[in-house]
Amino acid sequence: MSGRIVQLSRSSGGVPKLPVDEVTIGLLGLEGDTHKHTKIHGGPDRAVCVYALEVIQALQAEGQPDHAGLGRRERHGERPGLDGGRPRARLELGDAVVLEVTRYTEPCKVITASFAGGVFRRIDHDRHPGWSRVYTKVVREGVVRVGQPVRIAQ
Repeated sequence: MSGRIVQLSRSSGGVPKLPVDEVTIGLLGLEGDTHKHTKIHGGPDRAVCVYALEVIQALQAEGQPDHAGLGRRERHGERPGLDGGRPRARLELGDAVVLEVTRYTEPCKVITASFAGGVFRRIDHDRHPGWSRVYTKVVREGVVRVGQPVRIAQ
């Protein structure tokens, strides 16, 4: 199954993360992206946070704010996010980058304002399987651009 990259986002620390059209992904994530709380964000096993566009759209259909527009995540992909969003799954981005899902993310209270009624646990995997973002490690580095393909590695 394949899809495409619909958003790449980064910041100089924390949120919001702002969209960019092209970026180099290295072993520690998107070039130019930093984190305020490095004990819980970033590092080799949390290098890139991935969220499926279909999940964002489903949240919007529930009346949640425009999550993609908030730019809080590093990469948004249109399929195969839902099927490829499980630990050990490998995602190929563009012509070079390979990511491996390491775990589901734990939603942080910093994103409370991004949810109707402040219910940020709406995307907690334990409470709502299939709705979480995932952390990935970088298996192969490279440059990616919005619009490039995303595939589940075989």
